[in-house]
Amino acid sequence: MNNPFEVIEARLSVIEKLLLDLKNNPKTVEPTEQPERLLTVYDAAEFLNLTVPTIYSKVSKGELPVMKRGKRLYFSANELMEYLKAGRKKSNAEIEQEAKAYLSNNKKGLNNGK
Repeated sequence: MNNPFEVIEARLSVIEKLLLDLKNNPKTVEPTEQPERLLTVYDAAEFLNLTVPTIYSKVSKGELPVMKRGKRLYFSANELMEYLKAGRKKSNAEIEQEAKAYLSNNKKGLNNGK
């Protein structure tokens, strides 16, 4: 019968070799590009949680990014997400941090001008 410590040592050697191989030759995973998802007017209304007439109104005012093919309207899910993010309001902490950064940059400019 084999010595159990020798079996363990052999397995650890194999594991160590595998780890070194992974470290020295990392496999790069190519990001798979998702095809752009196009939405109909009804899909866009559901996505934005608006009514269909509101979608048509926003399109006619030029408020929503839209693609038109014939009589049909299509919306990019990515562009609608950007539209939503553009309306994001900053938190008080973010505003305060931007104000501090602005003031510190302007103090440097004022001190250099003297």
